[in-house]
Amino acid sequence: MSELSPTILSALAHRLVETLRACGPVAVAYSGGVDSAVVAKAALEAWGPLAVAVTAVSPSLAAAERSIARDEAHRIGIRHLEVETDEFARPEYRRNAGDRCFFCKDTLYSLTQSKMAELQVTCLVNGANVDDLGDHRPGMRAALEHNVRSPLIELQIDKATVRQLAHFWGLSVADKPAAPCLASRVAYGVEVTEERVARIEHAEATVRELTGIKELRVRLENNELARIEVPLSSVSRLTEPAVRDAIVIRFRELGFRAVTLDLEGFRSGNLNSALPLVQLQVR
Repeated sequence: MSELSPTILSALAHRLVETLRACGPVAVAYSGGVDSAVVAKAALEAWGPLAVAVTAVSPSLAAAERSIARDEAHRIGIRHLEVETDEFARPEYRRNAGDRCFFCKDTLYSLTQSKMAELQVTCLVNGANVDDLGDHRPGMRAALEHNVRSPLIELQIDKATVRQLAHFWGLSVADKPAAPCLASRVAYGVEVTEERVARIEHAEATVRELTGIKELRVRLENNELARIEVPLSSVSRLTEPAVRDAIVIRFRELGFRAVTLDLEGFRSGNLNSALPLVQLQVR
């Protein structure tokens, strides 16, 4: 997408603010990523201190992402609430079939809506954009069932435009790579557990520390196999003997039985490609 002019961005930002103003005092389901940060900024512009950003805190939220969400909410100036969610207590979530994300969002939306009177808000919104409509997103069904609005979708705003709005508003996360929850690294059909997501978090931190690569994933496959994805331009970095050996030793210590490097490179959401091909069973 081409760069929008400051005039067009200003008009679009105004429309987003006015959309949220029409909602009534608003709570934003907020992860600290660029999409929800843009909506949080617009909510603040619309409602000032009445607006609130709500972040779900559970084992699937990496500590680094929680810190980023806190810091960005502080910079934006919006009221920020962290709520402890218990999706891991739900067998449907742990089962990790293709609809796992539904149960996570259902838990967050239910908990947030139970607090709306206390928070003095009347509308709950999320940061979904139009690009999300073309991917496997069970969480969108949860939004529909809970009457959660998606203002970016309502205004036909895609990811590229979200980033331009973030730059327009001077948000520090404007160029932040997507960072889905840790549970999304667990292959469908492999049970999601607190231990497994913690192991993934430590494994990804290890690769970052040893290589300096920022955008990567450690996927957990069946039989406790780790599959590392990095950009193709960085694959050779992980095959350097000292780096390779250090990664293997640390991953074994964490509990992985085997460590592999994906030669196709990093692909966000690539586990979704297996959904039509397999009959999922919890392992």
